[in-house]
Amino acid sequence: MLSEKSTATVRATLPAVGAAIGEITDLFYRNLFDARPELLRDLFNRGNQAAGLQKQALAGSIAAFATYLVAHPETRPDVMLNRIAHKHASLGVTRTQYPLVHQHLFAAITEVLGDAVTPEVAEAWDEVYWLMANALIAIEERLHAERRVVAGDVWREWTVTGRTEETADCATFRLTPADGAPAPDFKPGQYVSVQVELADGARQIRQYSLSSAPGSPVRTITVKRVDGPAAGGPDGEVSHHLHAHVRPGDTLRVSAPYGDLVLTDTTAPLLLASAGIGCTPMLSMLEHLVDTGHGAPVTVVHADRSPAHHPLRSDHRALTAKLADARALFWYEADATAEDRAGRVDLRGVALPAGTRAYLCGPLPFMRAVREQLLARGVPASDIHYEVFGPDLWLTAS
Repeated sequence: MLSEKSTATVRATLPAVGAAIGEITDLFYRNLFDARPELLRDLFNRGNQAAGLQKQALAGSIAAFATYLVAHPETRPDVMLNRIAHKHASLGVTRTQYPLVHQHLFAAITEVLGDAVTPEVAEAWDEVYWLMANALIAIEERLHAERRVVAGDVWREWTVTGRTEETADCATFRLTPADGAPAPDFKPGQYVSVQVELADGARQIRQYSLSSAPGSPVRTITVKRVDGPAAGGPDGEVSHHLHAHVRPGDTLRVSAPYGDLVLTDTTAPLLLASAGIGCTPMLSMLEHLVDTGHGAPVTVVHADRSPAHHPLRSDHRALTAKLADARALFWYEADATAEDRAGRVDLRGVALPAGTRAYLCGPLPFMRAVREQLLARGVPASDIHYEVFGPDLWLTAS
């Protein structure tokens, strides 16, 4: 992996690069989009760019990767790399884009750090970049091969066969392949990318978890309309488009399924914890557990603003009830019923069988809080898995 010479150089310069990484990534994206504006229009999430989230995610991944290599120069952080690779593969990223990123990223490093970037420093960080890039390329191409798609051409036309308004801001879309061919296999917990053409001609892409069981001939996604100004950011372009314009009979460009938050076949006890729209991959997992006759204990945890804001609430409870040994615990900040719990998730009084494996999906503060509670209860970190919608800011916030 990282050479001994580069390890020493990266270790010595990591504090300086880390301190400037926000400025570096900001300059990188500005220069990249000035040179290739079509990437912002048709590949990168314009909302995340406007809010600065993509910059934070890139900064976090670079810093985390370099820090890991310095501490473990003979290995690589495969968990982090797999998560990034699945995201890239579902967007249609190809190996030809990595040299372009390298060009603009290193130009930004040189401009920000100036004379501190000696030939030795440049060589060491170049090695870091290509270790990360080549690892991602290899994983992404393997993922494409497994799905029998060509890198960069992951799209297929799907017909919307049904739409259900779940809550005031969440709608479920049922999809079938427009060409009539069988739907591709997927694993419970995975997601697809959806690409739509907006009014200004941009072809923006967003990722949505599949909420149906893998064996179903119909695929379902539940989309929350993102009202950005209420949260201090822009409206969600794709979610607003889907809510306002997509009806049964319309077609959508949908990618092959990807994602590494996958429920593996196991006899272990499970904890499925979600908040808000993060319940969607948990619904797929629950339906799969019902279909396969899972008999071990399953604890279902969900947090939301109120029962009225909880998408797929009845499905969440009904699927749990179909399992041999399962219970659903819902926490609401307002309007909790007699069968619910008021406030935020508190696992201190919840029995967790030995050997519990946990799957988390929801806003980052929720997942960090639940993870800390699980660790305090003795659940090993290796048995706690998570999924983030949008840029992965977990590493940035660590």
